[in-house]
Amino acid sequence: MSAARPLTVLRTVATLAALPLLLTACGYGSDAEDDPTRAEVAADAKKLSASEVKIGYFPNLTHATALVGVQEGLLQKELGGTTIKASTFNAGPSEIEALNAGSIDIGWIGPSPSVNGYTKSAGKNLRIISGSASGGVKLVVNPATVKTLDDLKGKKIATPQLGNTQDVAFLHWIAEQGWKVDAQSGKGDVSVVRTENKITPDAYRSGSVDGAWVPEPTASKLVADGAKVLLDESEIWPDKKFVITNIIVSQTFLKEHPDVVEAVLRGSVKTNAWINANPDEAKASANKALEKLSGKALPDEVLDPAWESITFLDDPLASTLDAQAAHAVSAGLLEKPDLKGIYDLEPLNKVLEAEGRPAVDDAGLGVR
Repeated sequence: MSAARPLTVLRTVATLAALPLLLTACGYGSDAEDDPTRAEVAADAKKLSASEVKIGYFPNLTHATALVGVQEGLLQKELGGTTIKASTFNAGPSEIEALNAGSIDIGWIGPSPSVNGYTKSAGKNLRIISGSASGGVKLVVNPATVKTLDDLKGKKIATPQLGNTQDVAFLHWIAEQGWKVDAQSGKGDVSVVRTENKITPDAYRSGSVDGAWVPEPTASKLVADGAKVLLDESEIWPDKKFVITNIIVSQTFLKEHPDVVEAVLRGSVKTNAWINANPDEAKASANKALEKLSGKALPDEVLDPAWESITFLDDPLASTLDAQAAHAVSAGLLEKPDLKGIYDLEPLNKVLEAEGRPAVDDAGLGVR
């Protein structure tokens, strides 16, 4: 295995490849739900240029910036009298469609739907304005059938969906080993079995798959069922970092309400700072938010290792998004995209400067 080569591109390719599939597979509203969590707004709090900002995110640990920021009132505090209306989604394409329809203004979302949404609209619908999280993806296997990476040949390994971020990453990793797999069917030296994350634990317990390349908390759920971690994807990326969650905004909303966007970014930056300064309290807060949204909290044996593998940060790690896109192209799952203009990091860098922190880079893909 070549750790030096941009397996980081893996992720990019995967995310990019999955985008068209997801957008056609899900219609807006199919999985959007209002978040019942509401922060207190002081009666005399001053509104910004919009009376309300509609935000979207997933009920996932990799979206803990949003979960905790809403739960603890850290986002609302920066918005003053401008209220938050929050909705949750289970798929990136649905969130992109909500953004396009004006049902949300700002969203926490993965790299693939960000890229796909941007390219599908010819660069007219969204901008990435910040990072939020890195990591949280693992290859976990049945230790009885897979003891080393070489043992994966001939085995059945699950990924969440054809062309999604993890699927592309795994396909790229397979190619790095010199093995052959047909990307569409998943058949080859390794059988790539596309399985929804919520079904993967049952597939593993039944023996239908020998392991999975999946995000948290699915990976830790499998470990709780006896699987072992064979590879943490961060190990094959430069500096052990790759984007898993971005913050995006409607270009229309950014143009019309820059003060609201900046306030949300201040709240995000302060939330990430609070998470990193108070990891145990933040972990409990995120789990409480998940319980409100799903009706069930994660048990400690799943929550603890899943949380530990995720890094919360403001840097969008733009070079890894670019690499991921290149991997998707090399896998034959995506035509080479033009990503110039996908980032507008000026508002974030303004916030960071006010906090006495260095600016972050757009890897040449920013607004010009």
